[in-house]
Amino acid sequence: MGTDRLDEVLDATYDCLTRYGVRRTTMDDIATTMGVSRSAVYQYVRSKDDAFRQLAHRLHTQALERARQAAAAEDAPYAERVRGVLAAKLDLALQLAGDSPHTAELLDEKARLFGGICTAFTADLRRLLIGLFTEAGTVGGIEPGEAADIAIALAIGLESVGDGRLLLGPATDALLSGLLGAPVATR
Repeated sequence: MGTDRLDEVLDATYDCLTRYGVRRTTMDDIATTMGVSRSAVYQYVRSKDDAFRQLAHRLHTQALERARQAAAAEDAPYAERVRGVLAAKLDLALQLAGDSPHTAELLDEKARLFGGICTAFTADLRRLLIGLFTEAGTVGGIEPGEAADIAIALAIGLESVGDGRLLLGPATDALLSGLLGAPVATR
């Protein structure tokens, strides 16, 4: 399977998603957007549902890679690393919410088509954060898993705020000051 052509199919699927939503998009819509026949699209995806699952997987995988890179930046202060993990989640949500009312469907953990992808993404972010909080140490009897859950809740809350991206830095710093028991060091 040609990766470039699959990317074209997924790009066309995203374009259709922004215009029609998951339910109203058809394989014909995807093919027309690509400028190919429907049978050509079937060479790369089994169905419309498969196209949407692969699209959701691609977007979440890209965001997870950004989160992993942020978490692995050992020369950066913990606050910056945690902020980078949370930014990967927030940026994905804000991008999808901003592109179209339909694209936010790809973030629905209860969705039949890609709920498992969303749930696995959040679990992977939680593991990254647990690792960071284990390294940094938390205070007041807060376990690293609890700290990770609090941090993820912060990111989820910022998803619904108009200037959530601007608030990520100060909100993360304030949260980490409490969780780590000291003012956070940033660059």
